[in-house]
Formats: sequence, structure tokens, C-alpha cells
Amino acid sequence: MSSTRFTPDKLAKGMAAMLFAIGTLHFVAPKPFDEIIPEEIPADPRTLTYASGVAEVAIGAGLLAPKTRRLSGGLAAALFVAVYPANINMVRLWWDKGPAARAIAIGRLPLQLPMIWAAVKVARAQG
Repeated sequence: MSSTRFTPDKLAKGMAAMLFAIGTLHFVAPKPFDEIIPEEIPADPRTLTYASGVAEVAIGAGLLAPKTRRLSGGLAAALFVAVYPANINMVRLWWDKGPAARAIAIGRLPLQLPMIWAAVKVARAQG
């Protein structure tokens, strides 16, 4: 594996693309995002869906600008940690939907860890 494979610049650009895509989906198709927000969170799910969509698009834009990349990397890490309860809740909600749905929900949980790692790597990068 090349040491330039996961440079902070490449990670930032990849994360930005992912955040733009997912953030846009929060507005185009909000219902699936609304549904996985834990009901224990005392806020309107649609408001949280839209707020996280705005955050994702804004952080994605910040990752593309070299002057805001480090800050945006830190914000991305915080966002990925903040939305983790929804991923855990998805496991709870999909548990009885059959083995395929359960596997998808469980499979999402460890995927958050490399995203957090990448965001922290971008945040710690020397400009």
C-alpha cells in the first residue's frame, strides 16, 4: 500500500463528496433519515434530518477549501460521532426485518470508525 494512498488531501476530497451526496439525500428523501433518529432524542426528527443535511453539506464544502479543511475535519469527526446513535437505533429498528436487513444495519456500525479516523487525520494534518 502506498503511503500517499490516504493523504489528508485525498481523504478530505473523498469525505467532501460523500458528505455532499448524503447531505443532499437528507433533503431529497428525508423519511429514511427521520425514521432512524432515536425517539429518545427530544426533537422533531425532520428538523434533525434537515439540520444534519445542512451540516453535512457545509462541512463538505469546508473540506474542499484548504483554509477551512482542518476545522472541517474536526467538525466531520464530531458529526460522525453525533449521528452514531441513529446507526445504533437502526439496528434496533431493523432487528426483526430479517437477516439481510439486520446484517445491513449491523454492518453500518463499524463503517463509522474509518470515517472518524479519516476526519481526525484531516483535522490533524499540517497545512
